[in-house]
Amino acid sequence: MDVSGIANLATALSNARTEQAIGIAVFKKAIDLNAAGALALVEALPEVPQQLPAHLGQHINTTA
Repeated sequence: MDVSGIANLATALSNARTEQAIGIAVFKKAIDLNAAGALALVEALPEVPQQLPAHLGQHINTTA
């Protein structure tokens, strides 16, 4: 049995696991930044009037 081969394999697996954990952490940070940006956009929307004018929503315009 080759001990150095087993050690190399264990090191490679450990490095892969570390790289995967770093990738996941970066991905989660990107999602958090996108969520913060989306929240800022939603909060920047103008206020919608509570009462719509009476003439809105009374007719359906269609064309043939």
